[in-house]
Amino acid sequence: MSIRVPWQLDSDPAAPFPPADTALREPDGLLAIGGDLQPERLLRAYAGGIFPWSSPGEPLLWWSPDPRTVFDTAAFCLSRSNRRQLRRHAWHLQVDSAFDAVIGQCAHIARPGQRGTWIDADMLAAYRQLHRLGHAHSFQVHGADGQLVGGLYGVSVGRMFFAESMFSALPGASKLALAGACHWLARWQMPLLDAQVHNPHLALLGAGSLPRRDFLHAITGLCGQPGMVGNWQQRAGIIDAASLLN
Repeated sequence: MSIRVPWQLDSDPAAPFPPADTALREPDGLLAIGGDLQPERLLRAYAGGIFPWSSPGEPLLWWSPDPRTVFDTAAFCLSRSNRRQLRRHAWHLQVDSAFDAVIGQCAHIARPGQRGTWIDADMLAAYRQLHRLGHAHSFQVHGADGQLVGGLYGVSVGRMFFAESMFSALPGASKLALAGACHWLARWQMPLLDAQVHNPHLALLGAGSLPRRDFLHAITGLCGQPGMVGNWQQRAGIIDAASLLN
């Protein structure tokens, strides 16, 4: 019996990826191996429904799982219990005001059941460069004293947002960051937030699943539309958490 192996990417950042629907079934979604994290390659990957993820000590791996976990940004709503919990805090939200700090916290915060992080030094450098180029963005939650208490970051291509990771320094802060992200993205006519793969936490927050073929069809149209390249801080302004909890 022959065993398929992932597509080997070469050193040319303009080299094509294989079609996402040729990804392996086991492990689910593994599509390609190798290459690098140059901005050109990363942006083409996301526009094709592909993202990088590797465990410590592994080569760079590229994935396109089936199905895909997504949030409908206009329909996102925190549960009543979450809203009740979060009303106790005088928090506020911003966009792109602390990208380096958000991705740094995502890389280093301890996660139950997980040893180490896939956000290594190369990943940090690559996404910080994407941010400087206006393609990667952070949504962050600050306490009353201005301290960063939660956030998420991801990549924008056209009218599509691909979330990568989120963190909480205080209970509920990452949920509020996600609520803020959906609030702004819906207002900016960006209807989907990609959350990559299913997990129980995302399901409790209201994430849905799309078959990969439907996901690819949706993002082809969204990524092909004019986007908002640049820093989003001034466009977003500052909002109080209370405005998202009514």
